[in-house]
Amino acid sequence: ISNSSFLNKILLGAFADTRKLQLLHFSLFLAIYLAALLTNSLIITAIVCDHRLHSPMYFFLLNLSLLDLGSITVTVPKSMTNSLSNARAISYLGCVAQVFFLVFLLSAEYFLLTVMAYDRFVAICRPLHYETLMNTRACAKMAAAAWVSGFLYAALHTSNTFSLPLCQGNAVNQFFCEIAEIFQLSCSESYLREVGVTCVSLCFFFGCFVFIVVSYVQIFSAVLRIPSEQGRHKAFSICLPHLTAVSLSVSTLTFAYLKPPSISSPHLDLVVAVLYAVVPPTLKPLIYSLWNKALKDAL
Repeated sequence: ISNSSFLNKILLGAFADTRKLQLLHFSLFLAIYLAALLTNSLIITAIVCDHRLHSPMYFFLLNLSLLDLGSITVTVPKSMTNSLSNARAISYLGCVAQVFFLVFLLSAEYFLLTVMAYDRFVAICRPLHYETLMNTRACAKMAAAAWVSGFLYAALHTSNTFSLPLCQGNAVNQFFCEIAEIFQLSCSESYLREVGVTCVSLCFFFGCFVFIVVSYVQIFSAVLRIPSEQGRHKAFSICLPHLTAVSLSVSTLTFAYLKPPSISSPHLDLVVAVLYAVVPPTLKPLIYSLWNKALKDAL
């Protein structure tokens, strides 16, 4: 409450100052946003309407598309609106909501990708037990666990971030409210909090990453033992879209938050934020639809 009384609004970073470049930014973000809406909506519709896709793998893919739609909607429309109206402001409560929902959706997505790695592991390495281990109830529980974990993780970080008194101005060097940028506005020593946030995040995400890597080591070991080339090709085609999606998410987030301070600059930070907040939700549907024959046929 004290923060909101001091900061009625927060100024977001702008991609451009001239009107022509602002309109160009609006047009590019509009095209990207519409592409993400179209591709993710098509995947959701195909999975819901085609009974052939009513399986655990596509159930998790449906959840992934919902999370992608949510994450890109949290940041892009507000940035487009600001460019079109030549403004930079977002309300304090709007900033809180943006931080919460972005962390919630991105972390839930990462937890869901971990669950999808387990699904691929069971399908390749434990095929005889697949229907038992990945029954409808188990899949619903695992998907719910990913969503709830993301919610709790976001609540922790949002409350930790906005409990700090903010008095170092009201401008952030990012096109959306980002935790690292909010820390810069704090008038108290936030170093220990930043370290704490980083440690908690690394524990969660490194644990999931290790689980995914171990799962795929066993998956590839099992695939290489398949005698027929056609069988190996089918197994790889099932796993490669998921592995590519994981690589895209991990690489962009890792570079965004662990890049050396020596190469950091406001313009580079804006571009990097686009890479992890805007690009993956647009590319993931294409990755899955291009490499999945059943999904292409349904579409």
